[in-house]
Amino acid sequence: MMRRRTTLLTGCTALALALGATACGGGPVTAGGGDKALSGQTVTVAGVWTGSEQKNFQKVLDAFSEKTGAKTQFISTGDNVSTVVGSKIEGGNAPDVVMVPQVGVLQQFAKKGWLQQLSATTEKSVDSNYAPVWKKYGSVDGTLYGLYFKAAHKSTVWYSPDALNQAGVKPPKTYDEMLKAGHTISDSGLAAFAVAGEDGWTLTDWFENIYLSQAGPEKYDALAAHKIKWTDPSVVEALTTLGKLFKDKQLIAGGQQEALNTDFPGSVEKVFGPKPQAGMVYEGDFVAGVAHDQFGKAIGKDADFFPFPPVDGGTAPVVSGGDAAVVLKDGKNAKAGMKLLEYLATPEAAAVWAKAGGFLSPNKKLDLSTYGDDVTRATAKSLIAAGDSVRFDMSDQAPAAFGGTKGAGEWKLLQDFLRDPSNPKATAAQLEDAAAKAYQG
Repeated sequence: MMRRRTTLLTGCTALALALGATACGGGPVTAGGGDKALSGQTVTVAGVWTGSEQKNFQKVLDAFSEKTGAKTQFISTGDNVSTVVGSKIEGGNAPDVVMVPQVGVLQQFAKKGWLQQLSATTEKSVDSNYAPVWKKYGSVDGTLYGLYFKAAHKSTVWYSPDALNQAGVKPPKTYDEMLKAGHTISDSGLAAFAVAGEDGWTLTDWFENIYLSQAGPEKYDALAAHKIKWTDPSVVEALTTLGKLFKDKQLIAGGQQEALNTDFPGSVEKVFGPKPQAGMVYEGDFVAGVAHDQFGKAIGKDADFFPFPPVDGGTAPVVSGGDAAVVLKDGKNAKAGMKLLEYLATPEAAAVWAKAGGFLSPNKKLDLSTYGDDVTRATAKSLIAAGDSVRFDMSDQAPAAFGGTKGAGEWKLLQDFLRDPSNPKATAAQLEDAAAKAYQG
């Protein structure tokens, strides 16, 4: 998940769900020595991460502990961050820091008065270390509330070099070429794509890349802000393009029904696991972390990517996402939480996870040599080079009720569309109904 999005259901998470608990991991981490500035204080951090992502973020928290003497406790929220955090605030048990995976949720939290303005130290770091677009997405009404610590490059199509070589195809340069290559791969015995339809957010990502390339950035910005309706012809056109892929049984591993029963980790497994069923999987750069950590693939050799190709003569899309750290006013140790954000804004903090893998930082001061492989390095370079031209994930900019809630809004409606892509116009109308309600709320 870059965003909620790369969650892997570990034994710990399954146990936590079974017991109704939320905290995972080895418990609070204590730095050695009692003479450090935050010694004896505990910072509680909530976020969507589980599995390898949680483990690697814990390394960052451990480094903060070593530096400051603070203890840390990570709470895994699952996909519905706003619901979980809201209930914790109401129950008087608010975490100090939340890693928010959606711009829309950050805006929602700010408008409810839950967030503290970030410190002058953090803001100074953001101004010097980040492209202005990241400050824009972390701000509400000109006030900086969110620090983007982890970013995603969501315009990457991952593939098995063996599968493409066996089929005699090369990474495609256009969307039509990609579908044509998919049919060739299918003829060679593997499906073209593993699609993670059980996780509705992956379907929004498919739509957004097609829409940005086909309709262009101005329309993308207008739709993201709901300044044009989802019934706009450009939306119907993008859904029609997506529908051609969804209804082609040669292109999707196991067909539509199996796709609807496949979550994100499962889609990566279908390409890079021990029994491959497909040659390609579209998702963000974080696919590499799962392919490497879960299935032992060497990135650049056993698993590689090509940029999401341009659609209908448009330009190649560059869609990003990210997790922003925010400090809750109601946290029991918000001051220490603010110190954590000051640390997260440094290239030093980003380097900890960059070395571990499965991570991109929007911090342009992070030395690219810190990344562990050439593929990740190239992806990070592309993201930093995009600067302000990158477009943030559209569903993440929407109110959570529309763009970020399991079983509702855009996630559910695109799952319905995957199930039956025969009427793009009707789907567009349903999306507009759901969007209108959410944006008014």
